[in-house]
Amino acid sequence: MRSGVVLKPGVFQLESRDLPTEAPEGWALIDICAVGICGTDYHIFAGKHPFLDYPRTIGHELSGRVAKAVGGWQRGELVVINPYVSCGQCRACRKGKPNCCERIEVLGVHREGGMCARVAVPVTNLYRASGLSELQAAMVEFLAIGAHAVSRAGDLQGERVLVTGAGPIGLGTALFAKLQGAEVHLLDLSEARLKQASEKFGFDKCHNDAGAILTGALSDGFDVIFDATGSARAIEAGFPLLAHGSRYVLVSVVKDEIRFDDPEFHKRESQIIGSRNATARDFETVMTAIRQGLIDTDALCSLTIPFDTIAESFEELANNRDTLIKAVVTV
Repeated sequence: MRSGVVLKPGVFQLESRDLPTEAPEGWALIDICAVGICGTDYHIFAGKHPFLDYPRTIGHELSGRVAKAVGGWQRGELVVINPYVSCGQCRACRKGKPNCCERIEVLGVHREGGMCARVAVPVTNLYRASGLSELQAAMVEFLAIGAHAVSRAGDLQGERVLVTGAGPIGLGTALFAKLQGAEVHLLDLSEARLKQASEKFGFDKCHNDAGAILTGALSDGFDVIFDATGSARAIEAGFPLLAHGSRYVLVSVVKDEIRFDDPEFHKRESQIIGSRNATARDFETVMTAIRQGLIDTDALCSLTIPFDTIAESFEELANNRDTLIKAVVTV
């Protein structure tokens, strides 16, 4: 089979790899249907991911069909793949938090990913995608990142929320915060992204200047801020925007140190909350929302790309993301 591989920063190509024909006990072979391209994939391409060795087959936003019946799964069933392979034994796993397993291996990051014809994954990492299309199923994982971040923030009913970074993860976070009854504001330097968020998803409280937000009704800050920028400087710029008694949820991962003024942080009695990956509950939350028509996946999917042509367009996708929400590769 051919696989989409980042050989080294700046070099992506299709390479020939062995097609898996057997899976370990407790694992299943899945024939891939569609692969969403994520900011993580672009960071890998740019050499900015902190947890990765090259070369790497990318792809962790995956839908597929069961290749061989196993463990209650029938051949041909459409599934969403949870790409976070946990050890099941560490303290986090024992506490029911496999998303932050001490020895986690994420498909397409720590181990080979799913931008290929077939992968083997643990049976426990499969979710039935009944009622979803193959494309919708491939978009569940990135939305689950936002759903998990929202769950980390606690009750958002009536809260004033700022999501910084209006890319795919930020939009997913904003959509689920809105579904929880929050007053959602978006902050991004890109006018094109903000315009798209407004026109496609109805977000009418958009800002492109962090230094000009705290005026009028917003002068006392935000109850909850979600950072989805992937920028250390943007994260630092968010601290002054926190209201007293607030929460700061860091969704994006940066390869850098984060600095903030401790007296200003302490007087607000703010909380800094890390949000990593997603849990089975978050995947189910997303699939339910899609089935109920609460999430417009057509608006989220900017374009579909045949697998055979992805090598020709990958660098262009990585360099032109202002109006690109989600590109999905069909395998």
